[in-house]
Amino acid sequence: MSIAAPHEVSVHAIAQRVRAGLDDPLDTARHALQAIARREPDIHAWAHVESEAALAETARNMNRQGPLAGVPFGVKDIIDVAAMPTRCGSPATAATCAAFDAGSVGLLRAAGAVPLGKTVTTEFAFRRPGPTRNPHAPQHTPGGSSSGSAAAVAAGMVPLALGTQTGGSVIRPAAFCGVVGFKPSYAALLRDGMKVTCESLDVIGWYGQAVGDVDEVARVLLPYESDAAPKPVHSLRIAVFPYSPIQGLDPDGQAALQSAREKLAAHGVSCTLVPESPHMAALARAHAVIMEYEFARSLAPVARVHADKLSKNLLDTVKAGLAIPVRDYRDMRRLQARLRTDWHELAGDADLILTPSTPGAAPRGLGSTGSSAFNKIWSVLGWPCLHLPAGTTPDGLPIGVQLVANWNADAHLLAWGNDIHKLITEQGNLA
Repeated sequence: MSIAAPHEVSVHAIAQRVRAGLDDPLDTARHALQAIARREPDIHAWAHVESEAALAETARNMNRQGPLAGVPFGVKDIIDVAAMPTRCGSPATAATCAAFDAGSVGLLRAAGAVPLGKTVTTEFAFRRPGPTRNPHAPQHTPGGSSSGSAAAVAAGMVPLALGTQTGGSVIRPAAFCGVVGFKPSYAALLRDGMKVTCESLDVIGWYGQAVGDVDEVARVLLPYESDAAPKPVHSLRIAVFPYSPIQGLDPDGQAALQSAREKLAAHGVSCTLVPESPHMAALARAHAVIMEYEFARSLAPVARVHADKLSKNLLDTVKAGLAIPVRDYRDMRRLQARLRTDWHELAGDADLILTPSTPGAAPRGLGSTGSSAFNKIWSVLGWPCLHLPAGTTPDGLPIGVQLVANWNADAHLLAWGNDIHKLITEQGNLA
């Protein structure tokens, strides 16, 4: 029996063949293990990979008629998988195995998907880079903190991987590694079994090679409106946001956004440059205050016991976060709550927002995970975000754009995103 490598077929096609009895799920898992064996020595995307014997046991007990039957996937190493360790990218954690799956993993497993292992994260999903390399350019960052998940999909090791986002940790690695990345609306997916460090910001997201792949997962993980019938793409109104109060775009980022806008306009899509909102700077400030305040209180117990095993950057952030006045935190939470449900304040009557995913392509160097300047606003609002690869830079690095939709409009975002991706990838190289 001939089985294609995991990256060569869609999530839907893998599951369809397993349900029809054309492929054995264990053979599909074996092919993924072979892909990991080939690429992992150079990419370092995995913190733990299951043995073939353990996967054989999983295959015997899996749901072979589920919507994700036989689909192998990776799990960011801050999310529990039963019988696998959760180390959070830090020696401060114990190597004991989790007793149960996180809720998200359990839903995927119930749908027939097969967890292959745990993907590398930065230290407690914060700023200290892990060992993962960018599959397209090993001397350029793969992003953070979901670097292992994005790189594993980009390198063709698995067709699907879970990540998380507090600031830009799903969208940024997707952009740097050249894969589709999806961050759902805040609170759309329960986070039990995940090391939550920022209660008001953290969201579980995922990666795939195509929008259709992440959509298949959304139908399993989210309270999805499968009968959603959004308006056709050519009648959309899109607000174009080239702004960030934190950092500007570089030439590659500008070229990607302009190319996407022109291609959409050529197909009759209304793409209107909107004025920079005065709320954007306030939202950036809100993200910083909320993130540091909550992160500090989540990691303070670890810092008290294992300060010698944590980075100076993390310890300094805990100290700074504990010093933030409660009044400041409450003020920022009120701003967050008010604007989260007021799409019109930023987007007017637009259906979607088109904005950069990152300032540009993956920066050279491995000492930083890159800038989340174009992600933090949407993370504090909790609106769903979708990164669409759009081509490559003159240097051959992946580049793309981000679509943002209103809170809880995830189904519409993915439906529109699939069609929009087809339009913007016509002659996708940005030479």
